[in-house]
Amino acid sequence: MTESKTASRETRLPMTTRVFIERVTPTLDAGPYAVKRVLGDDVRVEADLICDGHDVVTGRVLYRPRGVRESDWREVRLTPIVNDRFTASFPVDQLGVWEFVVEGCVDQFATWRRALERKQQGSSAADVVAHLRQGAAVLRATAARAPDPDRGLLLTAADRLDDAERRPRDAATTAADPVVFGLAERYPPFETAGRSPRVYELVVEPKLANFSAWYEFFPRSTGAPGEHGSFRTSYARLQYAADLGFDIVYLPPIHPIGRTHRKGKNNSPTATANEPGSPWAIGAAEGGHKSVHPQLGTLEDFRAFVARARELGLSVALDIALQASPDHPYVTEHPEWFAKRPDGSIQYAENPPKKYQDIYPFDFECEAAPALWQELTSIFLFWAELGVRVFRVDNPHTKSLAFWRHCVDELKQRYPDAILLAEAFTRPKLMYALAKLGFSQSYTYFTWRNTKHDFTTYLTELTKTEVVEFFRPNFWPNTPDILPEHLQYGGRGAFIARLVLAGTLSSNYGIYGPAFELMDHVARPGAEENVDNEKYELKQWDVDRPDSLRLLITRLNQIRREYECLQDNTSLEFHPTDNESLLCYSKRRGDQAVIAVVNLDPHHRQAGWLSLDLEKLGIRDAASYQVHDLLSDARYLWNGSRNYVDLDPGGMPAHLFVVRYRVRSEADFDYFA
Repeated sequence: MTESKTASRETRLPMTTRVFIERVTPTLDAGPYAVKRVLGDDVRVEADLICDGHDVVTGRVLYRPRGVRESDWREVRLTPIVNDRFTASFPVDQLGVWEFVVEGCVDQFATWRRALERKQQGSSAADVVAHLRQGAAVLRATAARAPDPDRGLLLTAADRLDDAERRPRDAATTAADPVVFGLAERYPPFETAGRSPRVYELVVEPKLANFSAWYEFFPRSTGAPGEHGSFRTSYARLQYAADLGFDIVYLPPIHPIGRTHRKGKNNSPTATANEPGSPWAIGAAEGGHKSVHPQLGTLEDFRAFVARARELGLSVALDIALQASPDHPYVTEHPEWFAKRPDGSIQYAENPPKKYQDIYPFDFECEAAPALWQELTSIFLFWAELGVRVFRVDNPHTKSLAFWRHCVDELKQRYPDAILLAEAFTRPKLMYALAKLGFSQSYTYFTWRNTKHDFTTYLTELTKTEVVEFFRPNFWPNTPDILPEHLQYGGRGAFIARLVLAGTLSSNYGIYGPAFELMDHVARPGAEENVDNEKYELKQWDVDRPDSLRLLITRLNQIRREYECLQDNTSLEFHPTDNESLLCYSKRRGDQAVIAVVNLDPHHRQAGWLSLDLEKLGIRDAASYQVHDLLSDARYLWNGSRNYVDLDPGGMPAHLFVVRYRVRSEADFDYFA
C-alpha cells in the first residue's frame, strides 16, 4: 500500500481511456447511500475492468477519509479474480465517512512482456530482437512516471533492451528480471486510466456498532421498597450488568414526566397521586428533554453515573423519544411545533386502538420546521456533550426521514463515535431506509420468528443479500412493550432458547431485565406485554433469585467475547436437520467454528439428525472430530457430516458446539480414552 497523488482528471482525453469500470462493490442502490464498516475492518472492493482487445489490464483502488486534501489519496492495487473481475482490500483506521474510487488502465509493460514470452516460443531471432527493442520504449515511458532512483534503474534497463541486436542474451535477461518487472509494475499509465462512475462512500463506526450486548433497566426501580430509585441507587445494577457481561446499559427516558393525563398502573387512563407515570411522557414544569427527573438526581449525578459505567467497561445508552407530554415547556413556548385539531387543540398520539393522551407528537412539516429540527437535533448533541455516545431512538419510523438525514449527519459530524439504535417495528423497507440514513443498528422481527422456516428465510435476507452492507440487526427476545406469546406460555425452556438464538444468530442483541432473566411471563389481558408493567409503576426485582437465568446469560456473553466468529453475521450458515423443531446453524472465522443447535419446541423433547456441511465448518480431512458443548461443558465424538442430537426444554434446549480436535487416525483416539 502506498500514498498516491493523482493527476488532475480534467485534462484527460476520453479517447485515451480504454478500460471501463463496472459493477463496483461494496456499493448500495447504485451509490446514493454509504455502506457500513467498523473501525479496523478490511474493506474488500471488487470491480469489473473491461478493455477492448487482449492487453493486460491493471487497476487500483484510491481511498481516503473524507475531508483530507485532494492529493492525499491512498492506493492499493487490484488483483484479478476471474473473467475481468478484480479485487483489493484496504483497512479503515479512522471513524467517519471514507471515500473510494476504482481506476483501471492497460499495463503496457505486462502486455509487452507477455507478447515476448510468446515470441520466444516460436518466432525468429530477428522478431524477438525487434520486440526486445520495442520494450525499451515502454520502459522509457514508464521511467518518465517514476521518481529517482527507480527512474534511473528503469532507464538503464531500457538501454539494455535497446542494445538487443548486439547483446541479445543480456537484453533477454533484463526482460525476464523480476526486479525490472517489479519496478515497471509500480508505475503503470494511470493518467490514461478509466475511473468508476462516481466516488463511493462508506461510513466507519465503532466496533460496538457491529458487536454489542445491551441490558435495559429502569433506574427508578432500583430504590428501596416503595421508594423512587435514582442514579446513585442504580450503581449496584450497573455492577450487576457488568458482571453479566453486557457492553451497554440502556435507560428508558430519564426526563421529568408530565402530570396531565398521566397513565396509571397497567396503562390506566387515570393515575393516582403517587403513581410515577410513563417515562415516555416527557416534560413537566421541571424541564424537558435536556433535564433529568428530580427524583433520579441532577445532571451532575448523571455525569457520575456515566463515569461509573465507564469504569465498569459499560457504555450508557439513552432513550431519545421525540415527543412531549402536555406539560412539556415546548408546548407553551412553541405551540407551532405541534399538530392541531380543527378546534385548535393539540392532537395527542394514537396507534389505534391504542391512545396516548399523555403524549403529543411533533409536526415535522409545520411552518416552523427548521427551528424544530434544529432544536430536536440539539437534544442528541446535549447528551453527547455529557458523555453519551449510544442512543436508542423511540419509534423513528414515525418521524420525518428528511429530518433523520439532517439530525444523524450533524450528530456524526461532531461525534463520529455515536451509535444509534432504531426502535422501528415497521415495514421492512422503512426499517432499511432508516439504516441507510445513518442508524447504526435496528430492532427486527426476530421477536415474532418462531419456526425453522421463519428463521432461515429471515436470516438469509439479513446476512446473504445487500442488506448486510447497511443494516445491522439487533435481536431482542423481550422489551417493556413486548412479551411475545412463546415467552408467556413456553416456560424456562422458551426463555433459554430465545436467549441463545438472539445472542448467536445476531452479533448485536439485548434483553429487558431483570424481567427476562427472572422469566417474568404473565401478560396483561388483551396486550402483548407484561402485567403490572414497569412502564407505569416502580418494581422490585430480586436479581439474586435462585432460578434466575443470570449464570446462563453470563456464560453466553463470555462465549460471545471469546469466539470471534460470533461477533459478525456474514458467516452464518444453516445446516439441514430431519426434525423441523431443531434449528442448526454455524458461524466461522478462520479455523474457529461454532455450531448451534436449538430446540424450537419449548414444551417437548426433540431429537434428530443433523446434516452438517463440513466444508463450511472447515472440517476437510477428519473422519471423526470432537465437539465441545460450551454451555454444558460436555464433549462428543462425531463422525462425518451426519450426527444425532437430543434436546430437552426441561433441561437445556440448546447446544453451542465448538470443534476441538480432529481425528485422522486410530492413534488420535487415545486422547478420548
